[in-house]
Amino acid sequence: MAQRPVAGQGRRTLALLLIALLLAGCASRPDGTTTRDTASAASGWVTVQRGDTLGEIARRGEVPLERLQRFNPGVDARRLAVGQRLLMPTQQERAPSGGPYRYQVRPGDTYSSIARRFDTRASRIQAANPGIEPTALRVGQVIQVPLSGGGATASRGTSGSGSGGSSGGSPPRASLPDPGDLPASARNWPWPLADYRIVRRFGSDGRGTLQPMLLATSRGAQARAVADGDVRFADSMRQLGQVVIVHHADNLQSVYALCERTLVADGDRVSRGTPLCEVGYSNTTERHDLLFDLRHGGKPIDPRRVLR
Repeated sequence: MAQRPVAGQGRRTLALLLIALLLAGCASRPDGTTTRDTASAASGWVTVQRGDTLGEIARRGEVPLERLQRFNPGVDARRLAVGQRLLMPTQQERAPSGGPYRYQVRPGDTYSSIARRFDTRASRIQAANPGIEPTALRVGQVIQVPLSGGGATASRGTSGSGSGGSSGGSPPRASLPDPGDLPASARNWPWPLADYRIVRRFGSDGRGTLQPMLLATSRGAQARAVADGDVRFADSMRQLGQVVIVHHADNLQSVYALCERTLVADGDRVSRGTPLCEVGYSNTTERHDLLFDLRHGGKPIDPRRVLR
């Protein structure tokens, strides 16, 4: 069983805030957002409020947590500050690992400001959008943003006829973010399932898109925490079913997705082996599948480097 942490000031404040919102309504809308949330989101930004977590902001905005993180690369999820502004991705935007991003122009954007936001160069953005003049950006326009780590080749290939070039027929490979040297604590962790079969390894698929590990298991299987940590998200995500995200020591995170039912709640303190969720059934694969992801500082790691 997961053990709840002793309620701290922050969690008491969050509980009081939620009660106040329920009682007063706080100009709430049918979708659960407030007028302040809606106004901020309409301009492409949201403002962190007291008690917010990145997972809660992603849930309110109905976007995957990973996409929200990728559109805010300089944000530390553990150190959100009240009043801090976060870029909220729209349904037209995409953030594949390694890039290029599909980015929708906001008011006041320039190639230079977009480049600073995503740690790339304005010249690369301009090269990836040859038909768009830097002085003629329009709000709402979707552009390609290649990242410093690569993705320019994939960007050029998206507008071609599909052959991808005359030299070689191998698919583009995803540019893997470097997670850096792993801490000593990331060693010999148990697998999240007692009975499993690897049906998709961590790595790039035939189109060069980075894919997390996929594990097939039996009916009724429960995914278990691979290390001690704190549950930072336990809720549903579009196309990923129920998802549990656990933060561990040394800036490590583990993600358990495609679950049918969560067994823990946001804020729970869990130990290695704690049941986190029941693995769901996929009508597409006709299996019980668990999507499992490991990250260091937000950057994906091949789980086989850590699991025993």
